[in-house]
Amino acid sequence: MQKGYFESNTYDTTERRLNLWQKLLFNNRLYFTYKFAIVVLRSRKQARSGVYDDKAWADSSYYIFRFIEKAGGIFHITGMENISKSPEPVLIICNHMSTLETMVLPGLIAPHRLVTFVVKESLVRHPLFGDVMRSRDPIVVGRTDPRKDFETVMNEGMELLSKGVSIIIFPQSTRSIEFKPEEFNTLGVKLAKKAGVKVVPVALKTDFWGKGKIIRELGPLDSHKPIYIKFGEPFPVMGTGKEENQRIIEFIQASLREWNPDID
Repeated sequence: MQKGYFESNTYDTTERRLNLWQKLLFNNRLYFTYKFAIVVLRSRKQARSGVYDDKAWADSSYYIFRFIEKAGGIFHITGMENISKSPEPVLIICNHMSTLETMVLPGLIAPHRLVTFVVKESLVRHPLFGDVMRSRDPIVVGRTDPRKDFETVMNEGMELLSKGVSIIIFPQSTRSIEFKPEEFNTLGVKLAKKAGVKVVPVALKTDFWGKGKIIRELGPLDSHKPIYIKFGEPFPVMGTGKEENQRIIEFIQASLREWNPDID
């Protein structure tokens, strides 16, 4: 594994004092979209050429991380020691709020362990992101047949974990600003139980990056909304996994309340 991009297990974006021209240049959606497009198109070209490896994936994710900061994003990241605390592969289970986590998590996790995503079929067919995502050997689900998706995640997940590849999964059916526990399925903990690996819960608040009207992945940016990412302690799954899934839900809910006291 390569060395990570962060010297500490916590990270907080340093406040930068910009003059008027710098604010007009950097802190706007146009600048970010331009820089984001450059990274995506370069990554797409590398993926089509078969040279988009784990390091290239992590690097491109980190470039996007830095462009987000220049566009006004303020990151607060904690618990990064938990990414690699377990020597075996793990199930990384997160809530899903925006495109931001899909783009940024590889830069945080991939330098420390082999990892891939469980993704919707539409993402591997996407004209911009499809080549990149397919190069990461993800687990692809259709979201139309729950039984088939369950079998796919279990079978392909077991194979990947046996090869030492950790898996990032978003149990919610789609991205949502509001966290609804009833939509947070147990697929991740069931796979972890079957494979005998630990779970790393991750709480996310990434509504800085909204949904776009034309291209959903290129939505508006709101610099008034800080970005929070919190990695929890790895833990094993016992029994049916119901209690462990509830533990993850409570971890996410507590984090969201901490970051936004107005949440009930």
